[in-house]
Amino acid sequence: MGRLDTGRILVTLAVIMFACLAYVPTILREGDIVFALTDVYLYETMINGLLLGGVLALLSLGLNLIFGVIDVVWICYAEVVMLGMYAIFYCHTVFGLPLIPSMMIGIALTAVLGYAIHYLVIRHLVNAQPINQLLATGGLLFFFQSAATLAFGIEFRNLGVSLGSFALIQDIYVSWARLAAFATAAVCVFALYLFLTRSYMGTAIRAISQDREIMTLMGVQQGRMYLMTSAIGGGLAGLAACLLVLQYDVHPFVGLSFGPIAFMICVLGGLGNMVGGFIAAFIFSELIALGGYHFDIEWGYVFAFVFFIVMMFVRPEGLLGKRS
Repeated sequence: MGRLDTGRILVTLAVIMFACLAYVPTILREGDIVFALTDVYLYETMINGLLLGGVLALLSLGLNLIFGVIDVVWICYAEVVMLGMYAIFYCHTVFGLPLIPSMMIGIALTAVLGYAIHYLVIRHLVNAQPINQLLATGGLLFFFQSAATLAFGIEFRNLGVSLGSFALIQDIYVSWARLAAFATAAVCVFALYLFLTRSYMGTAIRAISQDREIMTLMGVQQGRMYLMTSAIGGGLAGLAACLLVLQYDVHPFVGLSFGPIAFMICVLGGLGNMVGGFIAAFIFSELIALGGYHFDIEWGYVFAFVFFIVMMFVRPEGLLGKRS
């Protein structure tokens, strides 16, 4: 009963905070409640914030999968996304390949990179202390950044492709790129759910994430499952790169723009809980969007970070995480 009450309190507080952030600044600024409730641009911001959540959810999906199965957090995950963005950029602009094949190459590259990271680094640290795992993947983060700087320079590069936007209704415009990201994230969550629940490989992955020792005794090859999971997680990083490269410039430090917030989304949702990460992504995106609308975009991130810190005090295991 206590846990149920805590959940209700958190939902109530989240709704109150969202309503306050959405309407109170306009009411105070304009002195008109009706204007605040009918502000078209406010609702446009809410819709675009919802679509931004699709990008953030897709970013956190692979990271959550890897942690949920292997129990190792890849601090370098955003840098894998960065390398996928570079692969797409060079295939399309330098080698002249069409965009879709370039994206497929980017996904394949990050999947192979995810496999290689586990085989060369992570598999030696599966049973190590968490601090050793964090240090190793943190070292990979700086290695990938440095390697990208040496190979590509520090220039900001743009794919030069814009999907534009469309009018949902009068004066409310929606970005096609963000809509594609939202739809892709939803499809990926559903497809991953089907894979994990309906296929033999997915069932084995779920089983070994719940009890490594027992499943090993039953003949499931732990190392093979981990390599497969890392490859899938890497492929999801490449899929995120396909959508991010349409919206952001490519440079060696682009991972710093979304890496920390992707990690916080995973923690807020409950590490390893993909549904929780999906919900947390939309909470973060709306806080960022509304804060940016009423104040500055930096204030949006401040609100998101404050909410994250408060939640870590109230529910440190995450929104849908299991209590230890």
